[in-house]
Amino acid sequence: MSVSGPIRTARVTRARVALVATAALLAALDLGLKTWASRALADGASVDLQVIQLRLAFNSGVAFSLGDTLPSGVVLGVTGLIIAGLAVFAWRATRTATLPMRLGLAAVLAGAIANLVDRAADGMVTDYLHTGWFPTFNLADVFITVGGAALVLASLRATDSTSKDSTP
Repeated sequence: MSVSGPIRTARVTRARVALVATAALLAALDLGLKTWASRALADGASVDLQVIQLRLAFNSGVAFSLGDTLPSGVVLGVTGLIIAGLAVFAWRATRTATLPMRLGLAAVLAGAIANLVDRAADGMVTDYLHTGWFPTFNLADVFITVGGAALVLASLRATDSTSKDSTP
């Protein structure tokens, strides 16, 4: 067996551990903030931070309240299946993914898991970030959006470098 085999295996293992640890840390951060918001803002209080307000809201649907009339078990089940597929994809992609791609996958996975865990308790997701011009959201939603954008940008960059490498 070549030396590169064990080294590559160790590199992939480290990348996978980092992916899981990053996703777990980000999900825990969001869940902690949701717990804090549920307690601190429960009486209808809001905190004005100039650009954004902290205001408690709950969403029984998914993004932009889509599916809010569906039974919570259906939303949980479908969301869980999507997250499981994403987790398998992220696990396998770490073999060849760049650091920005792995970070994007960890962020999307963290946000999705945090919202799933939050929804599992009572069928609703706790939102606490309010702009006045956009629906109220939470940090997990930010992770999903920023992670998705990072994946798109990393993919464009990878495609761009691949096309430059193949130019004669």
